Amino acid sequence: MFTPLELFIGQRYTHSRRRNRFISFISFASMLGIMLGVMVLITVLSIMNGFEKELRDKILGVVAHVTVSGTNGQLADWTAQLERLKDADHVIGAAPYVQKQVMLTNGNQLRAVMLQGIDPAQQGRVSDVDFKMLDGSFSNLKPREYGIVLGVEVASGLGVMPGDKVTVVVPQVQVTPAGVLPRIRRFTVAGVYQIGHPEYDGMMGFIELGDASRLFKLGDDVGGIRLRLDDLFAAQGVQADLQHTLGDEFKVTDWSEEHGSLFRAVRMERIAMTMILFLVVCVALFNLVASLMMAVNDKEADIAILRTFGMPGRRVMHIFMIQGSIIGVFGTLVGVALGVLLSLNISAVMAFLETTFGFKVFSADLFYISEIPSDLRWENVIWITIAALIASVLATVYPARRAAQIQPAESLRYE
Repeated sequence: MFTPLELFIGQRYTHSRRRNRFISFISFASMLGIMLGVMVLITVLSIMNGFEKELRDKILGVVAHVTVSGTNGQLADWTAQLERLKDADHVIGAAPYVQKQVMLTNGNQLRAVMLQGIDPAQQGRVSDVDFKMLDGSFSNLKPREYGIVLGVEVASGLGVMPGDKVTVVVPQVQVTPAGVLPRIRRFTVAGVYQIGHPEYDGMMGFIELGDASRLFKLGDDVGGIRLRLDDLFAAQGVQADLQHTLGDEFKVTDWSEEHGSLFRAVRMERIAMTMILFLVVCVALFNLVASLMMAVNDKEADIAILRTFGMPGRRVMHIFMIQGSIIGVFGTLVGVALGVLLSLNISAVMAFLETTFGFKVFSADLFYISEIPSDLRWENVIWITIAALIASVLATVYPARRAAQIQPAESLRYE
């Protein structure tokens, strides 16, 4: 009458009755544990992916993917090299630069910064800084006008804004009739940018390339050439190829030498968090095994009657596998739905909690990122779902086999 019979009995066993409410409670706790474990796993992985994406956008959107410079810190005949490098594999942008450590002063305020000389017309090919301007523009940097673009923290520390003057002190002395003095030049603040990274907002400044060459006495040379690639993860291969092609007269570096450890740490942390949170799902699966074992003991007489009526052990095994699978599948699917929903709305949820309880999870003064990002990747959702479903089914095998091995005569002896 009921087809298939195993499915009918298995789903009936998931319902609560007076004499086995405790077993039903354990089953519900198992389902709840699987649901919460899957939800948290999807949410945390999405947040870790979001952190990695934000760091990549904020840091690697500003730094060059590959840098070519001379071994002495200067690059001569750079125009020909620039045209040559533009044709290299994976290269989508190239721009010259000069970079030196200087001191900025305004009245009694001092600030040490890394000053970069750039070509405003070409800088956008290798950097996204121009798209993060709070005031002014890189186009305001014109030859011999000695303008400077500062990070928001540098400008705030010096107490300047666009139109104000700052003094650039170069740590290179020059001999004058008054004696040996450091090289000093007055610059006009032409713009202020904010990237959201303390290293760049608080330690960087930009001036026009020709002004930088004159300030640092480089003549017609530049410090090097920065390259942007179509795939930043191809940087190591491009760096090796260019170093081999250009020879030992040039120094070729890629972004991973300076920032690779940060991204490796994020990736390792994501793997560790995945393993830890999957153990939460495994704990819930142990609860599922325990609840099925208690259900088998509770239904021992029913199993014996079914075996007496001729039901083979294989079909008895299917009954309890179905019972456990219903709990595991339902918990997994609900957990996936809640995890996806929470991942897509984590920023709004955290903003509500921060407003309600008056605390800030990530302070901009201490962390690279001031908000919790989320990058939901469907491949992660798919493998988490498949792994949880497979684990849920496998967890039912041992209790189901125990049920199939019950001997009717032994079970009905005292009934």
